[in-house]
Order: sequence, then C-alpha cells, then structure tokens
Amino acid sequence: MEPLQPEMNIGTAGHVDHGKSTLVQALTGVWPERHSEELRRGITIKLGYANADLRKCKSCEDDDPNCYTTFERCPIDGGDTVLLRKVSFVDCPGHDTLMATMLAGSTLMDAALLVIAANEPAPQPQTREHLFALKIMEVKQIIVVQTKIELVSFEDAVKNYEQITEFLKENWGEVPPIIPVSALHGVNIGYLIREMVKRFKPPIRDPNKEPLMYVARSFDVNKPGTRPEDLKGGVLGGTIVQGRFRVGDEIEIRPGVPRAGKFVPLTTKIVSLRSENTPLEEAYPGGLIGVGTLLDPAITKADNLVGAVVGMPGSLPPTWRELDVEAHFFKKIVGTREEMDVKKPSKGEFIQLNVGTATIPAILKDIVDEGEVTNLSLLLKIPAVAKEGQRVAISTRIGNRWRLVGYGHIRGGMEYSY
Repeated sequence: MEPLQPEMNIGTAGHVDHGKSTLVQALTGVWPERHSEELRRGITIKLGYANADLRKCKSCEDDDPNCYTTFERCPIDGGDTVLLRKVSFVDCPGHDTLMATMLAGSTLMDAALLVIAANEPAPQPQTREHLFALKIMEVKQIIVVQTKIELVSFEDAVKNYEQITEFLKENWGEVPPIIPVSALHGVNIGYLIREMVKRFKPPIRDPNKEPLMYVARSFDVNKPGTRPEDLKGGVLGGTIVQGRFRVGDEIEIRPGVPRAGKFVPLTTKIVSLRSENTPLEEAYPGGLIGVGTLLDPAITKADNLVGAVVGMPGSLPPTWRELDVEAHFFKKIVGTREEMDVKKPSKGEFIQLNVGTATIPAILKDIVDEGEVTNLSLLLKIPAVAKEGQRVAISTRIGNRWRLVGYGHIRGGMEYSY
C-alpha cells in the first residue's frame, strides 16, 4: 500500500524570478503561488507548497532518465509506474525583502533544489544569500537546477554552468549535481527526478518522541457568508518535526496570542488532519500537514499563527522572553550586489532572529566577543518557543533591508511568564 503522506520536504531556493514556481509546477502539476497578491504580481510572497510522487516506469530495465516521472503513466510507453518516493515541495520567495520567509521555509526542509537561471550571470545576490541560509539551517542535501536554458544559446548555457560550478566550489565546499532544465518545456525533468530519488534520503525520525510541529501557515477556510452553525474551526499548516499527531488529540499552541498586553497560550482539539487533499487519521514527520482545530477562525486567519509551535499540553519547549545566544558572524554580507563587511550590532540595537518558523525582533542588551564566538544577550519583542541548543539565524538592518549576517545557538535566557 502506498504511503498517504510525503516522506520528506524538498525546498526550492534561489534568486527572484529564476523559475522556482514554474519548476514546482513542472514536477507536480500544481502552481504553488496561491495568494491573490502572488497571482497578480507573479512572484512568491508566502511559502508555497505542493506534493509529488517520484515514480519510475515498471517496464524500464535500465536507468534511462526518461523513465522517471511524477505521473502514474510512463511518459515513454504509457505503462504503469511504481512509486519510489512521496515528497512535499516548499517553494520559498526569492525577493530580498522576503528573506525572513525563506529562512522560515528552510527550517522545514530536509533537502533543497537551488534554482539558478541560465540567462543571468551567476551568482545573483539572493542565490548567494539562499545558499548561506541553507548552510545555516544545516540543509546538507542539495541539487542545483540550472533553469531557463530555452532562453540562451548552448555556448552561453555552458558559460553559466561554469560560473555556477565556481560559485559552489567557493561557497559550498563541493559541487553537487547541476542539472540544466527547461521547466517550461519539460526538458530534463526526468534527469532531475532520477537524481532526487538517488540523492535525497529522508531523515531517520523517532515516532515515539513527544510530537512537535512548526506552524508555517494558518487559515480561515470558511467562505464569506457561511452560516454560524456551518463554520469550521481554524486550520494550521506546517511540518511535524518529531512524534505523531492523531485526530482527537488535545494540543497546545505557544507562544499563543496577545491579549491585554500579554501572550496567552492556546489549547484546542485536532478535528482533522490532511496531507494536501488526503485525509489522515494520524500524521507523522515528513511533508506539509494541515491541522483542523476547534479554534475560532478569526485567530488563525491571514497567517496570524505563523511561527507558533504545537505540541501536547505541558510538553512544549521553553518559551523565552530573553535569550542568550552564542553567535557566529560572517565576514561579508551575502545578499547585496556590492561587497560589504559585516559590522557586528551594537548594544541597544534592534536585530532580527529566525527561530523555527518565527521571525522575532529583538533588542541587543549586551554583546561580548570571545574570539570567533560572540555572546549576545537579547530582549525579545515576541516570545520565542525553542529548545536550548537550537540553531537560529541572525539578521541586521543594512540600509532599508534586513540582511542575513550570521547564525547562533541558544544557550539559555529568561523564560516568559504566562
């Protein structure tokens, strides 16, 4: 029996307008940009998502890439295919103003496709920034996809390919597979699927741990005009990082919602679980999961609970109002066209942390340099739910943009008093 939900999340990362969403559509048949502003502007703004089955024709005896597909029928002879792996794609925005959303998405990734267009010099600023984000979040399984090859000559495609190779040697330490594709015309998609099957391995997970989920989206699924007796509760979308949730479970959501100047944790019941359009009785790590609840949909609408953490009551990691972070700063800023040195923040300055799927502004209370390590003491403007030792991304304000400048590990701090 085929699995009901994906085994792993594969992210798409890269510079704006390099064809990430078009690639996801070529692989899944689903356009991942679903928000009205995304459809109007033609760029990814929020995290997109789509599931896919990576398959191979039953009658193909050799390793012909043309036998690999995401459809039930073989593209060569129309025969049956066998499921090799079920995956979820997480489509991240490439615009530099949306780096926080990309960092949230990278928290959910088990592997990534770094998408680089053949019709622009490599690397572009957010190509470099996204690669560093993948390193920070310890996404070690990557394949590089050279897109838009239909727009350039063979000679220019080779020149671009060589630029990508040099960029990866300098910044990744090795050169992962680089696969030229035309997502628009379906060229080399079979090669890409074959490489994903061979190279991307689902992480080993312990289903007996306390369940934990990072919220990446939250929704009100009711249509305007729905009668009160027909209203459905709020829906949480995200990834389970450990353990399992079941329909009927009582859950807790932290940090919760602000009320009268304080955050209040939420408790509710799971009434449904879905993997895209597939209903589930039980959900485990791997893929993006929709969790139907009894929450007032006004609480979950418009992504109000993005960044929250879900678990069993009393079992969630600590909620912090202050954090001590052991930080490591880059030497150079990676998201700008001009090469600039990283300047460490000063006492009293605002910085931005990405903790799980949460983007948290913080005031730097104190900073102490100890060689290559810098210890930061931070007062958080929004409570953070995280374990000690958890990795965080650090951004500072440079010009009118938040720029990724380093990463750190949580050493402790002061817990939030509910």
